Amino acid sequence: MKNIFTITKKEFLETFFSPLAYVFLVVFVVLVYWFFFSDLFLLNQASLRGVFNWVPLIFLVFLPAITMGKWSEEKKSGTLEILLTLPVKDFEIVLGKFLSSFLFLLVALFLTTPLVGLVALLGDLDGGAIWGGYLGLIFLGAASLAIGLFISSLTESAIIAFIISFLILFGLLLIGESVVLSFLPKLFASFLSSLSLSQHFQSIARGVIDSRDVLYYLSLAGYFLFLNVLSLESRKWKN
Repeated sequence: MKNIFTITKKEFLETFFSPLAYVFLVVFVVLVYWFFFSDLFLLNQASLRGVFNWVPLIFLVFLPAITMGKWSEEKKSGTLEILLTLPVKDFEIVLGKFLSSFLFLLVALFLTTPLVGLVALLGDLDGGAIWGGYLGLIFLGAASLAIGLFISSLTESAIIAFIISFLILFGLLLIGESVVLSFLPKLFASFLSSLSLSQHFQSIARGVIDSRDVLYYLSLAGYFLFLNVLSLESRKWKN
């Protein structure tokens, strides 16, 4: 645990104090507040429902941007070889990088919480739906970060890692949309829906915490973190 904590702290501080990280945070927060106030002034609706509908789409760009350089830059600069020679296990390095990215995501989401106070002042506060929405974003974000980290471990190009991560996340969101499912046989549509990031998120965002949705996100995150560890080990085998 000490090694994981050390790596997490190092990676988080490096990310948080980089100028690019502040650009990501500012853009993310501005977009979230923009969607909230658009609903407020155009629809006269003080609610976070619209925000929760848009944030998964913002994640398509925001989360791959966080993870794209986590491994690819290490490989490109040659520091990955040094990192792998340290007296730490591969899974500790992977978990450290994942937790640092996850903490950065939590900071970004925390910066949107003043909107909860605005909803309480201006409208009816549905606590279950709001906290369900935030919990859904946390699970969605964790799984997406794990996917992005794995993709980053496969290439030396941060841009390629970003594009592939974006396409995978976009595909996993898209397969749960009715516009896609309506053209498919019912059995196949049900199967794709069970694999969709969006379907499980919408269920949690309604304030209904189903163990199947939680297990889906935890399994997805765990699977791609495991693949990330295998990716590091395969590099050692090649060497």
